[in-house]
Amino acid sequence: MSDIIDRIVDALKENADETTKRNSQRFFKEDIKSHGVKAASVRKLSKRYHREIKAHSKEEIFGLCERLWKSGHLEECAIACEWAYCFHRNYEPEDFKIFGLWIDRYVSNWASCDMFCNHTIGTFIEMYPNSKDGPVPTIAGREERRQFL
Repeated sequence: MSDIIDRIVDALKENADETTKRNSQRFFKEDIKSHGVKAASVRKLSKRYHREIKAHSKEEIFGLCERLWKSGHLEECAIACEWAYCFHRNYEPEDFKIFGLWIDRYVSNWASCDMFCNHTIGTFIEMYPNSKDGPVPTIAGREERRQFL
């Protein structure tokens, strides 16, 4: 399972094109890291590789998500968001500690916020609306992230 990230990166590079990479940047005020892969292709790759790992534990998958987030590439962050959401039926209140770390460390533009918060965080809030340690009070207190919320 440890080589799956390398295989994903290789597949992203194989599916990349300069025009898509150049066009992606125009949607952002800040500079972004992008391989230049269209969103539909990223979703296909995410699903293909998810089949290989879906039998693994949530903790192992979240570890892979962390590795994907660390790259900073838009496409790898998208895959991390999709994989984290695939475990939404198994979310527990303690998972927000991990989600909070990802927000602090990796959510740096509107796209990563949109991908992560609309599904993963939104579902978490629906599941645990009264959690005092949950995402709403924690995210709202992150001044540097308010621009995305």
